[in-house]
Amino acid sequence: METAFEEEGDRRLGDRRAGSLTIPQWEFEEVLEERATAGGARIVRGAAVSGVEPDAHGVTVTADGLRVRARHLVACDGGHSTVRKLLGLPFPGRPGTHQAVLADIRLSAVSPLVPRRMGHMSTLTRQGGGYWAMLVPLGDDRHRFTFGRADQADTPRDAPVTSEEITAALHAVYGARTVLGAVDNSSRFGDATRQLEQYRVGRVLFAGGAAHIHPPLGGQGLNLGVQDAFNLGWKLAAALQDRAPDGLLDSYHAERHPVAAQVLHHTSAQRVLALPNPSEDVAALRDIFTDLLRLPDANRHLAGLLSGLSLRYPSPGGHPLAGGRVPDLDLATASGPTRLSALFGSGHAVLLDLGGVVPSGLRLPERVDLVRAMCTDEVGAAALLFRPDGYVCWAADDSAACRETLRSALAAHLTKIS
Repeated sequence: METAFEEEGDRRLGDRRAGSLTIPQWEFEEVLEERATAGGARIVRGAAVSGVEPDAHGVTVTADGLRVRARHLVACDGGHSTVRKLLGLPFPGRPGTHQAVLADIRLSAVSPLVPRRMGHMSTLTRQGGGYWAMLVPLGDDRHRFTFGRADQADTPRDAPVTSEEITAALHAVYGARTVLGAVDNSSRFGDATRQLEQYRVGRVLFAGGAAHIHPPLGGQGLNLGVQDAFNLGWKLAAALQDRAPDGLLDSYHAERHPVAAQVLHHTSAQRVLALPNPSEDVAALRDIFTDLLRLPDANRHLAGLLSGLSLRYPSPGGHPLAGGRVPDLDLATASGPTRLSALFGSGHAVLLDLGGVVPSGLRLPERVDLVRAMCTDEVGAAALLFRPDGYVCWAADDSAACRETLRSALAAHLTKIS
């Protein structure tokens, strides 16, 4: 799986965050685990959940003899979610039509058919011996190997991927001179498309693959799940600390369910375009679609969809910036230069005053940081209120608008106002 961001970014979206950077999921998980444990989280591995008992006041979870009681349970246990199954929740959608293998491998020898550098998937996909495959070089002897064949759909999803299976596919597509040295990790995946009808069921909330599954085209799954977590995390914290306005926790489903539905929709279209053995009609569609991608506006639109940077949440108030993100601005503050993204390290909401319109001496609620700054870029507002997940929930063009609407925006979007 991959995530989409890059230091220098992509001019198509006018944002340094908008490029794509391939990151193995386990490396991303290591960073998250380090951050979680530094914040006091306890991580228990190897304990299978066997019971989930929600009630009006909390949830009791049983896992290999360990019983844990909490006010809420967040199920992030993947597409085969045990929590979802224990609660008997339907997972409607479309079953898969084929199965494939994804393996991170090391090659001890390579044939001339093995690509020497990364490229577009259209240049890396090959067929041979009844297989389709894509081999992506990751540096040194490391490669990411994705492959499948027509009869692979009958293989159980939880069946281990063997070295012999990987070797057979390598030899069929890349020749016997391509020699498998080691398998770092491997898994099977399909192209099923499913989504929970509700992301919140009483005291239990669902995020990531437990809430939605889709074909892994474009590496969008990790971004989608992480955005679920960002959206839910600050809202759940506010609810637990009794500072959430009415309906804040319910807005998690209201905001994130449509986002995943859109991803499921356009990965279904990608599934057609990416068929390993396209029909003549699909090949013609690919040609037309490729021509459309050469148009800057079409390219920008799809880049925004795939990266998630074009996402806008419904936000009352009428300001054109409300509900979306703004580029990672370079800012000049009293303490020195910084970037907009650096302001969110505390996990707080941020009130950014770019035009000197926020009154001096203003008393802000707890966990809302006021930052006064200057910016050479044209932003489109004199003051902006950012949620902890980086989305704009309010903006004002002048001091009058700031005085009239800021307090109500804080109360509606972020925190109780006494």
